[in-house]
Amino acid sequence: MIKKILVSQPKPSSEKSPYYDIAEKFGVELIFRPFIKVEGITAKEFRAQKVNILDYTAIVFTSRHAIDHFFTLAKELRVAIPEDMKYFCVTETISLYIQKYVQYRKRKVFFGVTGKIDDLIPTMVKHKQEKYLVPMSDVHNDSVTKMLDDKKLQHQECVMYRTVSNDFTAEEVKTFDYDMLIFFSPSGIESLTKNFPDFQQGDIAIATFGPSTAKAVRDAGLRLDLEAPSEKYPSMTGALQDFLQKKQK
Repeated sequence: MIKKILVSQPKPSSEKSPYYDIAEKFGVELIFRPFIKVEGITAKEFRAQKVNILDYTAIVFTSRHAIDHFFTLAKELRVAIPEDMKYFCVTETISLYIQKYVQYRKRKVFFGVTGKIDDLIPTMVKHKQEKYLVPMSDVHNDSVTKMLDDKKLQHQECVMYRTVSNDFTAEEVKTFDYDMLIFFSPSGIESLTKNFPDFQQGDIAIATFGPSTAKAVRDAGLRLDLEAPSEKYPSMTGALQDFLQKKQK
């Protein structure tokens, strides 16, 4: 019987989150507790990459983390970001977040719709004369580099933040009594095995979102009980609802 579920994500900011509907409908307790956290690299680590922010005329942001760590590093390095700097963001929500740091005029901010960088590239191509800087996490592949190279854009990728294990306290380890764990990244699985080296799955159900996370579960020798997205359920909440419904029957 599934009564207590750990969702390895921050608590939803909106009261209208479908997770709350699930908790009410199925009488389950949902605990939101990320297994990983993002932290910025130091100014010294950034300098070692030999990247000068002011050599670039446009910044490409793929997440709010990228925005936070870009402006934090710029401040630490005492780099004054010029007013005519252009910003290219993968969604409008991310573009609006820039206002936390600078007052921008609409003409300097461009954004995509889908949240994928591919969607932003046609706009970047229209501004071929720009020199693009792309702040990234330490965990990334070279797909962005390849896409920008293919379009012959002037660009440089650099690491500005890293994903690390969000370690559990001794008290949390002692009271780890969940019936189901939900993961959204391979790093979450790494954190599970790091925090609980003797983890025995037993009856605990494991759910994942995304193929790389599912692979990480299998590679760790664990049983995968629910894999999302699927054709029928593109979201984790939809897949979870279906899973709990079947369990109750």
